[in-house]
Amino acid sequence: MNIFIDNKSGAPIYDQIYSQIKAAIIGGELSEGEALPSIRSLAKDLRISIVTTKRAYDELEREGFIYTVAAKGCFVAPKNIELLREENLRQIEAHMESIAKLAAGLNLGTEEIIEMFRNITEEQP
Repeated sequence: MNIFIDNKSGAPIYDQIYSQIKAAIIGGELSEGEALPSIRSLAKDLRISIVTTKRAYDELEREGFIYTVAAKGCFVAPKNIELLREENLRQIEAHMESIAKLAAGLNLGTEEIIEMFRNITEEQP
């Protein structure tokens, strides 16, 4: 697993780590039960504070994406279908908000947006 930190990004470093690991879990790149790098080794590899890495792991654990075994490390949690569904729904809603803002700037109505969506989905296999 490769994690890239973009210092020019406005996102906090812990959030970049959190987002990339979460995306790897949701996308299937990391599988259930797979060990994550230790907090200390990831911090060393990325040349960042252990506190920053721990914050990202704590957030992932709080949301149910990983779990910790004392003296063994952090592992990818079993996939909770409802949790993944909720995450995907949040992403869809965020995209829809962006679409609504773009559409408003072009004075497109709801029906026009729906028609565009129908055309796109009909083209896909």
